[in-house]
Amino acid sequence: MFFRQYYLDCLSHASYLIGDTVTGRAVVVDPQRDVAAYVADAEAHGLSIEHVLETHFHADFLSGHLELASRTGATIGYGSAAAGRAEFPIDTYADGERIQLGEVELEILETPGHTPESISIVVYPNGVGAPPYGVLTGDTLFIGDVGRPDLLASVGVTAEELARQLFHSLHEKLLKLPDSVKVFPAHGAGSACGKNLSTETVSTIGDQRRTNYALAPMSEEEFVEAVTQGQSVAPLYFSFAANRNRELRELLAEDVSVPSLTMSEVLTHQHDGAVVIDAREDMAFAAGHLRGSVNVGLGGRFAEYAGEVMAPQTPIVLVTPPGHEAEAKVRLARIGFDRVLGALEHPVDTFVAHPELIEPLSRLSVVSLAERIRSVPDLVLVDVRNPGEVALGTIAGARTISLPELLTSLDQLDRTAPTVVFCAGGYRSAIASSLLRSRGFSDVSDLFGGYAAWQAHQAAAVVI
Repeated sequence: MFFRQYYLDCLSHASYLIGDTVTGRAVVVDPQRDVAAYVADAEAHGLSIEHVLETHFHADFLSGHLELASRTGATIGYGSAAAGRAEFPIDTYADGERIQLGEVELEILETPGHTPESISIVVYPNGVGAPPYGVLTGDTLFIGDVGRPDLLASVGVTAEELARQLFHSLHEKLLKLPDSVKVFPAHGAGSACGKNLSTETVSTIGDQRRTNYALAPMSEEEFVEAVTQGQSVAPLYFSFAANRNRELRELLAEDVSVPSLTMSEVLTHQHDGAVVIDAREDMAFAAGHLRGSVNVGLGGRFAEYAGEVMAPQTPIVLVTPPGHEAEAKVRLARIGFDRVLGALEHPVDTFVAHPELIEPLSRLSVVSLAERIRSVPDLVLVDVRNPGEVALGTIAGARTISLPELLTSLDQLDRTAPTVVFCAGGYRSAIASSLLRSRGFSDVSDLFGGYAAWQAHQAAAVVI
C-alpha cells in the first residue's frame, strides 16, 4: 500500500493519496486546489488516480476535485447525502460500501454531524477481512476535538440537529473501530472547523477515546452542549467556499504568473474598487505602505485572513516581497479568491519614488497605550481575538469584535474616534488596523506585541 498525508500549514489542511502498489490504482481524499503534488507522486510511484473522494462539501478551502478530475480522468465521490447537490457529475457512496483498489480496500462510513453528507473512510491494506490500518475522518473527528456542527445554521440546519447526528456518528461508527486504528483528520490546529484541535496530525482511536474531551463519557445532551458552545466566529469566506465546492467552476490555471503593475495602474484599480493586499510582514508594512492598502502577511494564515477583509469576488492587487507574487496568488486561489489583477512592481523603489502616496502604520507600545488610556477619555479599544481567547482575559473597557466580524461591524464604530486594536501578538491587529484605516477611520493604532505584551507589562507592574 502507498499512503501519504499532505499537510498545508497555512490552512491547517490535510489531504491524502492512497494506492495499491500492485494494481497501481489510487485515490486522493480531500485534495487542495493546486494538485500538482498528487499527480507527481502518483506518477513517481506508478499509480493512476482513479477516484477523488471528498469527505464533505468543504467550507474552509476550495477543493481540487475538479482540477484532479480534469488532469487524471478520475471520478469524484461523496457520501450518499450529497446526491443532487453538485453541479458536476459525482458518484455517491452509502454506508458500508467499499472501493477496491486491489488488495487495498476502502470502506465508506456515513458519519453526519459536521455536515449532513460527511463520511469517513476506513483503509484496509490487506482487504476488509484483515485489520484496518487507519480511518480518514474528514471533519468528523479531529485530534483532540470533533467537527463543529454550527456552520450550516444559515441554510436551515441547526447546530443542535447536527450535534446529535455527530454524537451517534462518533459512538456508533468511529468508536466501534479497534483502538489501534490510526486517525487521519482533514484539519489540525488553527483550523476554524473546530475549537480545540491538536498540533498533531495523526493519532489512534484508542488515544482519542482516552484524551479527546468530546469523547469523554457523557450523555447526548451533555455532548450537544459541549460541542456547540465556545466555537470561534467562522471566517467570512466559509459560506462562499462551501457553495463554490458544489459548483462547476473555472479550473485553477497551471500558469500562475502575476502581471506587474505600475503605481499608476495600481491607483486606477484601487479607485475602481480593487483591494490592495500588502503581503509583507507587519514591520515592513508599518514602516511605509500605499495609503488604503490592507496588511495580511504571507508569513501567517494569509488566505484565511485575506478572506476576512474583503468580500468574495473582489478584485485584488498584490504587494509582496520580491519573488512571492505567484505564491500569494495560489494561496488566495486555495479559498477561491481568483480575481488577482496583478502585483505592484518593485514595491520599495516605487514607494521611495512616490512618498506622497505612502504612510506608516501607527503602533503603540504597552507603555504608550497605558498613557493613552489615562489621557484620552474617548479612546476606543477593540479586541479582535476569538471569543475563547477573550474569555481568558482582555484589557478593561475593550470592545470585542473578532476579526471575522470586523468587516461587517464597521458601522458599529465611530470613524472619527481615536481607536486602538489589539490581538494576541500583533499579526491580526495589523490586519485589523489597516482595514479600519482603509475604510476611512482617521485615528487608528494597533498594540505592538498584542495582549501578551500587555499581560506581561501588567504582571511586571504588580511585582514592582
